[in-house]
Amino acid sequence: MNRIDHPALLIGCAAGFSGDRTDAAGPVVDTLIARLAQGPAGQRAFLIFETLAERTLALAQLRRRADPEAGYEPLLDAMLRPVLARCLAHGIRIVSNFGAAHPRAAARHIARLARELGIAPPRIAVVQGDDLSAPAQLALLRREFGDRMDGIRLVSANAYIGAEPIAAALDAGAQVVVCGRVADPSLAVGPAMSHFGWRSDEWDKLGRATMAGHLLECGAQVCGGYFADPGYKDVPGLAQVGFPIAEIDADGRCVIGKAGGTGGLVTEATVKEQLLYEVHDPAGYLTPDVVADIAEAEVEAVGPDRVALRGVRGHARPSHYKVNVCHEGGWLAEGEISYAGPRAEARARLAADVLRQRLDGLALRVDLIGALSILGDDAGHALAATADSGLRDIRLRVAATHAERAQAERLGREVMALYTCGPAGGGGVRTTLTPRLNTLSCLLPREAVPVGFEMLEEPAQ
Repeated sequence: MNRIDHPALLIGCAAGFSGDRTDAAGPVVDTLIARLAQGPAGQRAFLIFETLAERTLALAQLRRRADPEAGYEPLLDAMLRPVLARCLAHGIRIVSNFGAAHPRAAARHIARLARELGIAPPRIAVVQGDDLSAPAQLALLRREFGDRMDGIRLVSANAYIGAEPIAAALDAGAQVVVCGRVADPSLAVGPAMSHFGWRSDEWDKLGRATMAGHLLECGAQVCGGYFADPGYKDVPGLAQVGFPIAEIDADGRCVIGKAGGTGGLVTEATVKEQLLYEVHDPAGYLTPDVVADIAEAEVEAVGPDRVALRGVRGHARPSHYKVNVCHEGGWLAEGEISYAGPRAEARARLAADVLRQRLDGLALRVDLIGALSILGDDAGHALAATADSGLRDIRLRVAATHAERAQAERLGREVMALYTCGPAGGGGVRTTLTPRLNTLSCLLPREAVPVGFEMLEEPAQ
């Protein structure tokens, strides 16, 4: 069915990562409702939440190990409870990867939430295919990685799938689409494919929609959040920074704005920064839906907090999916202690020397927070080459990794012992021990990763 004559599509984003602000959706939904009321017949709106990063999914799998009904976005309820009823009442459909490691459990949670709110249960679709932990797919991965997978303890294995199952679920009438690991821009491409009836090989349209999704995917970042640098790039109202809304036309071109009544700003500069964010090759931005090409892209301010993106092209999509395999990687031990007053930096340096001698067998990362930390290095070359600057306020941080927990635990005990074993005046000790996750990446042929969706079947009440 060809629907390319439909009015422009509105897509608002209310999260850019797991743990993002949970009050962002309200202003976005308010703005979408107002735009729908003022817009032409047939206009549609979507609300997306982007909540996954490379490690987020593995951490979700660890939560699912501890609780079989966990494994999805921990803030799901806080994100959706304030806006679910209004979205459904106004025909705003929701698409998100907040299913993480357990999309079906997330879908069940949304169904329960609807019952608690006293609203009719929405049609919820669960996108499938990204999880590659089935034996047959793991065998493919083992052949791909060879001896690199020998002896590892697998946590997760997921493909970055694309927009087609999202679009299919929406075409089937889903009001909420719950995904696991889909590529971030696909959260916007799927609604555009469904709304306009695009084929999966209309590369220019898909490329344009992909870059619209790319502008949306980091939430407030395109609205001045990550852009802000006082005195150089000033952003008004940063404490109430708005989240973005894209208006996508039938050819995939977009205008980026933000939720009304919020802080921040959308300018040519903020859009350019986000457009280039994490793009390794402007002429070949690889996604599972299309290879987007922004080599000749242009941005133009078309009104207050409204910027148009033009000139994006698309090329045939890759033949393979990117796959991330996360596995247990031992332990990360960290310890911190503060030194203040005269000769504080000298005492912090002495404490680090004591720890190096006491923790034989552990390679320590040493940071003097306040003097040298972000610009340091794991081997300590920068610290050794930097003279004591006489600073009076230093936070010493030491860290080490080890495959054995007992060995990693030594660090915390030795940092704690600095209280009385010297040097003088140390305080505010904090220690942590965290399981590490390591990642292997590869490519798998698309035909090895079947994708699709299922509608959640609610039990009879």
